Amino acid sequence: MTGANGGGRVAGEVLRTLAAPFVAPVPVGVAVRTRLKGLSGADVRVLGEVGRHLGALAGRDLKARCAAGVGHDAAAWAVRKRGLSAVSSSRWAGSITKASHDQWALARRCLATHVRGLEAGITVLRGRLALPLGQKGTRKQPGGYRSRREWHAKSRRLMVLQERLAAARADWAAGRVRIVRGGRKLANTRHHLQAAGLDEAEWRGRWQAARMFLTADGESGKRFGNETIRLTPDGELSIRLPAPLAHLANAPHDGYRLTARAVFAHRGHEWADRIEANRAVAYRIHHDPVRDRWYVTASWQRAQPATPPVSLEALLAAGITVVGVDTNDDHYAAWRLDEHGNPIGEPQRFFYDLSGNAAHRDAQMRHATSRLLHFAGRCGARAIAIEDLDFHTSTSREQHGRRKRFRRLISRFPNARLAARLVSMAATQDLAIIAVDPAYTSRWGAQHWQRPMCFPTRKTTRHDAASIVIGRRAQGFGARRRTAPPPYDRSDRVGHRTAQAAPRTSGREGNRPPRKGPPPGVVSPPGTRTRQPSLPNTVRGRRSEQEWIHDSLPLTT
Repeated sequence: MTGANGGGRVAGEVLRTLAAPFVAPVPVGVAVRTRLKGLSGADVRVLGEVGRHLGALAGRDLKARCAAGVGHDAAAWAVRKRGLSAVSSSRWAGSITKASHDQWALARRCLATHVRGLEAGITVLRGRLALPLGQKGTRKQPGGYRSRREWHAKSRRLMVLQERLAAARADWAAGRVRIVRGGRKLANTRHHLQAAGLDEAEWRGRWQAARMFLTADGESGKRFGNETIRLTPDGELSIRLPAPLAHLANAPHDGYRLTARAVFAHRGHEWADRIEANRAVAYRIHHDPVRDRWYVTASWQRAQPATPPVSLEALLAAGITVVGVDTNDDHYAAWRLDEHGNPIGEPQRFFYDLSGNAAHRDAQMRHATSRLLHFAGRCGARAIAIEDLDFHTSTSREQHGRRKRFRRLISRFPNARLAARLVSMAATQDLAIIAVDPAYTSRWGAQHWQRPMCFPTRKTTRHDAASIVIGRRAQGFGARRRTAPPPYDRSDRVGHRTAQAAPRTSGREGNRPPRKGPPPGVVSPPGTRTRQPSLPNTVRGRRSEQEWIHDSLPLTT
């Protein structure tokens, strides 16, 4: 999705300063998931009892953590952990308290984002209410409201947002957050079962599955990297039971060994090397009530590389080939650029569908990203240039007014998940991700590159042209297609002329016109001429219309 719309620059318009491009850091976290196949009825009952028991403990601990607010410290954390250790174990207690603390911190960050969104909406409302009715807006600032009725409705909404902002700021100052274990959306579905197509039993099963807790953090130096949930290299999975459920054990040391086997098809060799070295691996077991399947997720953190990641200056100094990517509502627009910023080959488009639920959108984006990375690998590119999109201040309806379709577009666009997935998938193929400022990419691409890159056999779109600007910006070049000509004249007297001529431009350095007729110096073989040669078109050989006879001079007058 391009950062700006419109054509050329408007007279008197002040352009904002572009942020410098940077190389996205490589993620250090890894997570893989697989299905637990072949579970017996006893295994399902034990997993359900353990998950519900630990889920109840996690709910009480999260309540205590939220009540402590910003006054929570290490001593309070120790008190919470000792209370949980008596009814579970020390390792389960450590995982529960850490999960509660992380969930509180996430809710705290979400509250800060909510406050910034309310402040942005109030600023826009105040600006539009101060304008006269019917005043037109600009590209960056919306205009006044169309009618008195709309102005009155927006003034009432301003009061509502101000009250919400005051309440949010009070919660922030007090360290108060609001969390629903299991999800607020699923909790609200309880009051609309008929509209959701569920009965009470089906909803209850989903609610209990979402509130289970079967997560254990790893510990380096322990056998296979985790003693609470242990997974051996041959796929044998066992869990350490809490103290109240020790009577369900079928293995030594209050353990329960499942009959199912877990095999990781993706990154299986990396996981196996890690557990054989007894390095920490965290596991999470969860249940999908819709499909009635159990899954296990393994996650770990890579060690920091001995050498620092390659900087942008080092990449540009090496003269790398870059693939510029313009992200849109339904496709990636990509174009390969050489080390001089010139587009090579044909533009590429990788389509996806963002309709449907979040799982469908994530699958579509993952498939399109895989095809993009394969294209970059085939063409020998070292980096992918993409826009650093941020819609936090643009998703409110006050910013875009009645443009409901555009608001719905930017609200459903998974830009944060897209960036995280692209960086993580590119790291496995040794590709660097260069993030650039999204401002004016569409406008300058259409102004400088769209028309020159169109051919009778190829239609270059606005998004294709924007991908060229994105790639050139990542390489440190400007968006303009031409540079300043050399001084004095059009020759190479001072230096090499780097300006690019437009197509079909005649002149000393322009395109040579196509040659007509046979090449010079080529004579047809004898006996092949079918007609007499025409007279030359020169003045010397041209036959005159009237013949002049030169007589001798008269002797007499």
